[in-house]
Amino acid sequence: MENKKKIIAFIQARAESERFPNKIFYKINNLTLIEILLKRVKKSKYLKKIVILTYKSKKNKKLLSIAKRNNCEVFFGDENNVLKRFYTASKRFSKFNQILRITGDCTLSDPEIIDEVIYNHYKTNSDFTSNVNPATFPDGFDVEIFKKKLLVETYKKSKSKFDKEHVTPLMRKNNKIKISNYSQKNDFSKYKISVDEFDDYKKIKYLIKNNKNDIFVNKLKIMNFLKKNKNKFKSHFDYNLGSRLSKGQKMWIKSQKIIAGGNMFFSKNPDNYLPKLWPSYFSKSKKCFLWDLSNKKYTDMCLMGVGTNILGYANQRVDKKVLDTINKGNMTTLNCPEEVEFSEKLLSINPWSDKVKLARTGGELNSIAIRLARAATNKTKIAICGYHGWHDWYLAANLKNENNLNNHLFKGLKAKGIPRELKNTIFTFENNNFKQIQNLTQKYDLAAIKLEVTRNNDTDIKFVKKLRKLATEKKIILIFDECTSGFRETFGGIHKKFGVNPDLALFGKSIGNGYPITALVGKDSIMEHCKDTFISSTFWSDRIGPTAGLATLHEMERLKSWNRISAIGNKIKRNWKKIAYNHKLDISIQGISSLPNFYFKNRNNLIYKTFITQEMLKKNILSTMAIYVCIDHSDSLLKRYFDSLNDIFYKISKKNSDNELIDSLDQIVLDDFKRRKVL
Repeated sequence: MENKKKIIAFIQARAESERFPNKIFYKINNLTLIEILLKRVKKSKYLKKIVILTYKSKKNKKLLSIAKRNNCEVFFGDENNVLKRFYTASKRFSKFNQILRITGDCTLSDPEIIDEVIYNHYKTNSDFTSNVNPATFPDGFDVEIFKKKLLVETYKKSKSKFDKEHVTPLMRKNNKIKISNYSQKNDFSKYKISVDEFDDYKKIKYLIKNNKNDIFVNKLKIMNFLKKNKNKFKSHFDYNLGSRLSKGQKMWIKSQKIIAGGNMFFSKNPDNYLPKLWPSYFSKSKKCFLWDLSNKKYTDMCLMGVGTNILGYANQRVDKKVLDTINKGNMTTLNCPEEVEFSEKLLSINPWSDKVKLARTGGELNSIAIRLARAATNKTKIAICGYHGWHDWYLAANLKNENNLNNHLFKGLKAKGIPRELKNTIFTFENNNFKQIQNLTQKYDLAAIKLEVTRNNDTDIKFVKKLRKLATEKKIILIFDECTSGFRETFGGIHKKFGVNPDLALFGKSIGNGYPITALVGKDSIMEHCKDTFISSTFWSDRIGPTAGLATLHEMERLKSWNRISAIGNKIKRNWKKIAYNHKLDISIQGISSLPNFYFKNRNNLIYKTFITQEMLKKNILSTMAIYVCIDHSDSLLKRYFDSLNDIFYKISKKNSDNELIDSLDQIVLDDFKRRKVL
């Protein structure tokens, strides 16, 4: 090949990898990973020169001695603008007109594949050639070659942070150049041999060890080995998707492979918000701000820990009490005194009640309440209204009809795994529909009536009073589930607004300001049945939960937090209404003051919601169409939020059709929607 002397290889590498620091200096057979890469690449018959492209730092200086030992060079360029680093390096090595790009995580980069890509590049007289569009080789065999003049042109056109960080995406979008791809017949793109994390390093070490410790093991042997060990080397995400995803999204895709359900809480599933773009994981939080895994700061105008942080994230007074507790010890053979103090406080807030039972989650607490109601009455049938958790007793409502729970927060809850024997034990009724619950009490001998006092729709005070009277007359235990509504509009249960006391009340989410603690308060005639049925769990006795609960209640009382968040929520509702009216958009606003939400009276409400989330995310605001209000949602933050929402509503109002709005969604979101048949 007459032009082979004009090809230079730029190997993009750095020591400060965030996921796996110093990975390029980890060793196999007494050679660092970057040395193994250099030695393999040097076996290419077409490359004249190899240069490591990095930036100046104490750790990266170690590359100088490594490069010298391997007759290579190091070029120190811009730290953050990688495209500029390539551009300035191309000027430094000006005699080369073709640039081969390999990243430092491709330890086993194969010289034969490199030469095949180069040959294909010249044979097709292309401006840009790679083996990743589409990919058929394992992730870790990546090669790209492009003309120097294309690099110069791309550098001058680059504007976005993404284009500057990833070098070649803008090249691949250039429809005025000739682009080619080198592929193989058998698709190995689902395998991963690149090194991003420590676990990847161990896999490469394992591969080399099982191939006679040969660091020059060739591509055929590697791919045969991958086939035999496919589960070990299977990639967590699609080959070409990686450069578009944030660290959080990469971790989410990985988590779906190793965690049942992807995560521990349905409401934090990123696919519910903005598929493939939602940050997914946080590194730290404070007030109503949080930072993702790349240390990018967001304002939370969304879930605030799914309603657990009325006092804002990492409240200083609450956290201090918890840290003091940790320093003294959390779990011992003996009980902690804080659970007694916390229980006393709860009883003083709810003087109608006699005893307390603490747990750590709402689902647990709801099951405790149902167990006690059944134990106290010797009956099994329960009438429910609202969302009460994931346990068998609740999902049994969908055994008879899979749609029974559709109007109780979540649609399509599956009852698979729920014993069929529970089929006729749970019956649903709608909020404010007294005739419906009255009919249930006439038809069935109920142990309890369980009501999520209010959430999206206002509960009629007359309905609650009639419900209380009915339960008393029929000797049915009345349970108020205030895991969500509690301490948001009153200091205690929202039932205080109605002047109606239940027999049992449940409090969760907000009472620990982010620390796991829930509480059941109730009348002694029911609570005493704890001694007749076994209800116990090790970590219900930890010290952090009641400590956080006590500190949270004291801080709420000091600040009158329920008044503050209700006022903020009312302001949000007023502005939603005003902005929608100004742009002639038809929305419905609902929810209690401190937990407002809205929806578009349009069949494409989901598309509108996704568009809002997408556009807000561009402004570093986490937002959907519901807000759990906290005391740190200040006027200045609200103004920024309202200004942003006004711009978004304007864009929605100016779209000529829903299809035009759909086209405004990021392609990565649309692709995911189509895959899941949302559109």
